[in-house]
Amino acid sequence: MCKRCIYDENVPGIVFDEEGICNYCRTIEIMEKEYPMAENGHEILHKIIERIKHEGRKKKYDCMIGVSGGCDSSYMVYKMKEYGLRPLAVHFDNTWNSTIATENIKNVLKCLNVDLYTLVVDNKEYDDIYRSFLKAGVKDVEAPTDIAYAATLRIAAEKYGIKYILEGHNFRTEGISPLGTLYMDGKYIESVQNKFGTMKLKTYPNMKMARFLKWMIINKIKMIRPLYYVKYDKEEVMKFLAKDFGWKWYGGHHLENRFTAFYHSYFMPKRFGIDSRLNGFSALIRSGQISREEGLNMMKQPPYLEDEIVSLVKKRLGFSDEEFDNIMNLPKKTFKDYKTYKKTFEYMRPFFWLMYKLDRIPKSFYDKYTRKLK
Repeated sequence: MCKRCIYDENVPGIVFDEEGICNYCRTIEIMEKEYPMAENGHEILHKIIERIKHEGRKKKYDCMIGVSGGCDSSYMVYKMKEYGLRPLAVHFDNTWNSTIATENIKNVLKCLNVDLYTLVVDNKEYDDIYRSFLKAGVKDVEAPTDIAYAATLRIAAEKYGIKYILEGHNFRTEGISPLGTLYMDGKYIESVQNKFGTMKLKTYPNMKMARFLKWMIINKIKMIRPLYYVKYDKEEVMKFLAKDFGWKWYGGHHLENRFTAFYHSYFMPKRFGIDSRLNGFSALIRSGQISREEGLNMMKQPPYLEDEIVSLVKKRLGFSDEEFDNIMNLPKKTFKDYKTYKKTFEYMRPFFWLMYKLDRIPKSFYDKYTRKLK
C-alpha cells in the first residue's frame, strides 16, 4: 500500500518508488504545480474568467456548466455566478436521476437565476444500452453515461455558440480514476451495442471520432476546470449549499443517479472487487481534508446503497433473479475485447498533446487515453 494515500497493489497500473509513494500520488504532485491554488491560482483563474467575459460579451451566455445535482457542479454554478459569468447550465438525463438530484438542480439554478438546457434520451433505448454493457462482461457499464454527458455539453455549446465549457471536476477531492478501472469512447459504445443490443442508437448522443474532432478543431470548444485553482473543502461546501440553496446530500460521491449508485456501490464491489470510494478518499488524504487513518476506517464501512436499488435495476432492465445472477458471474472481459479508438488515440498522441495545451481536452484524457498500455 502507498505510504501517502491508501491505493494498494490491486490498483491497475500502480507502481511504488523507493520512498513507497505510488505513481498516482506523484502524478497529483505534478498537477498541483501545473494547477496551483493560493495567489498564483487566483491570478490564473482571474485571467481565464476575464477572457471568457471578453469573448462572450455579445452573447446571451458566455460559458456553460454541466450539472448533475451533485456537490461539485452545484458549487461551480454558484462560484462562476459570483465571478460575474453568465453560464448556461447543461444536463444529460439518462432517465435514472434520483428525486434528490432533480430537486438539487432545480433549487440551485432557480436561486441563481441560471437557465437550463437538458438532453433527454429515450428511456427504453438507454436501458437497452445498459443491458448490452452488462452482457458484455466489462467493468465499463457507466461509460455510456460519461460519453453522453461529454457529447451533450458539446452539442449545447455548438447550438448556442459557446466556446467555454466549465467542468466541476477537482483532482484534489476526486483523484484520478485509473485507466484499468474505467475506459470509454464512442466506438466502444457502438461496438458493444451492435453486438448485444436490440435497439438502434437514435436518441443517444454518442461521440464518434468525426464529431469529437469537429468540436475541437472547427468549433474550438475549450474545456476549463476552475475548481483546480480554488481552495475547496467538500464538507464546508456541502454545508454552504444546504444552508443557502436547500441542497440535499444523496449518500456518496456519484450517487445522485440511481444506476450510478448501483454501479459504484453494488456492481463494481460485487462483480470486480473494486470500491471506487478509494479514489475519493485517497484524494482527500492527499489534500489533507481527512487523515490516512480516517480513510482506512471509512473503507471498512460498506458503501451506501438504498435498499431498493438492485431490485429497481433488475425490474427496469427486465432481468429475472436468475438472469441477473448469470450477468454477475459472466467471464470477465475488458474494453480490449471490443472495438475502440484506443489505438487511434495512441497514434494521435502528439495531436492530443496540442489539444490539451489549447484547453480543448482535459489533461486527464491526454494522460490516460493516448498513453500506450503496458
